[in-house]
Amino acid sequence: MSRPLQADYIVVGAGSAGAVVAARLSEDPHVEVLLLEAGGPDKALELHVPAAFSKLFRGPYDWSYDTAPQPRLDGRTVYWPRGKTLGGSSSLNAMMWVRGFAADYDAWATAAGQRWSWQSLVPYFQRVERTQDATDPTQGTTGAQHVEHQRDPRPHTAAFLQAAREAGYSVTAPNLPAGQGFSQTMVTHHRGARASTADAYLRPASRRRNLRVIAHALVRKVTFEGARATGVYVEIDGITRQAGARREVILCGGAIGTPQLLQCSGIGPSAQLRAHGICPLVDAEEVGANLQDHLVAGLAPAARGGTLYGAQKPRQLVAYLARRRGMLTSNVAEAYGFVRTDVADRAGEPVGLPDIEIIFAAAPYVGEGLVPLPGEGLTVGAILLQPRSRGTVRLASADPAVKPVIDPAYLSDPLDEEAMLAGLAVCERLLETDALRAVTTGGWVQPAGGERMTPAERADVSLHGYSHTLYHPVGTARMGSDAASVVDPELRVRGVEGLRVADASIMPRIIHGHTNAPAIVIGEVAADLIRDR
Repeated sequence: MSRPLQADYIVVGAGSAGAVVAARLSEDPHVEVLLLEAGGPDKALELHVPAAFSKLFRGPYDWSYDTAPQPRLDGRTVYWPRGKTLGGSSSLNAMMWVRGFAADYDAWATAAGQRWSWQSLVPYFQRVERTQDATDPTQGTTGAQHVEHQRDPRPHTAAFLQAAREAGYSVTAPNLPAGQGFSQTMVTHHRGARASTADAYLRPASRRRNLRVIAHALVRKVTFEGARATGVYVEIDGITRQAGARREVILCGGAIGTPQLLQCSGIGPSAQLRAHGICPLVDAEEVGANLQDHLVAGLAPAARGGTLYGAQKPRQLVAYLARRRGMLTSNVAEAYGFVRTDVADRAGEPVGLPDIEIIFAAAPYVGEGLVPLPGEGLTVGAILLQPRSRGTVRLASADPAVKPVIDPAYLSDPLDEEAMLAGLAVCERLLETDALRAVTTGGWVQPAGGERMTPAERADVSLHGYSHTLYHPVGTARMGSDAASVVDPELRVRGVEGLRVADASIMPRIIHGHTNAPAIVIGEVAADLIRDR
């Protein structure tokens, strides 16, 4: 570590966006890029076996956050895993490639200009995606990120899609810009193994001498001369060192790590910074505000057999290691669909867009993924796509090693609760179809004793007693054209120079989809903005 920590660009965080930013910037051989990642290298087998992702929870590759107690969820705290390794949460997630609707990005353009419109971002999605059997011209086929079919989906997944047809919903190709119904999940896999951004971007770039990646490097704060970012203080092997950036510092720590680091660096609500002994550099009230997340509540009926409950049998491990086949290639959430409930109009959801996503898992996904599967079962869940509730990420300490206070304020807006209950009613209708009755037993894994409850009672227990995050926090350093936004449309942090943010925290509004795909696109756009393309 005697080599000086100096580069033209310092990228903080090697996750879904950070890996992209560092790889793309290093394509220019005339610049030096330093990528700092708080976690370790992505070496564990579980990081690469798709069905093993929940085994990473609470482990060394997980930041392992918990929210503040949630009053509308029976006072529970909710576990929030986030990736702490090369690839970030793309190395820890359920690998669903659900990029949302064109209207999502047009809403970003309303907030931050036409650069962020769907029409402007289509070339970036095409640059990112290497889609197997693309079905729409907006989908990329030669990009860096593999997006493939599942190799061995459970037969229950076909039953779920048939149930959607029985219930009157359309089954469509995935990732259409508009009009998408129910689909089998496309996944970030390559030949049956996980394909994270470490795989897609960092490994191909690792041969470049101008890209330096340092793992186990906790950035403690951004350094400034006046209002210009000059680098960071970073802790490596227990020693805090100063790293210098000749051009820019780019924060890619995600919706939790980025606002925490901004606040530790003196950019945030001044009263709260002073309360932790931090001298404010920029009084920015919205740093750490505007937190949005997708809440999911699942119903888990008992199933007749053949679900992912059997994924740990020795023959499944042999099938995976020998041929990349079998249950271990599953991403668990093998299908999903979009519906519009009667709450959508009252919630102000634009015409033609869904307010609920229905998610299907060929396993009883219970205990927030922290417990072993209790038996043969399925999960049919409702996801709130456009929460009206807004939360915060605030410092618990000026020490960035101390986890911040995360309060998503789930269901604090009453219409969010109404929409979730309406979504769970859709789940009940799907479970009543002939297709799903044929593969379930009439018993319940969760809620326990569900066979003795009414549908309304099951929905109430599932929502308030068992609901949890779908792992999609965004918005805590939102971009916008307005002066109150944290970053401007070119992702520059307002009030300072030489500092940008490129990750899910900049999303002004959460999308009607999953956030990994747009996070990677944000990394691509950021790299072009930095290179002034």
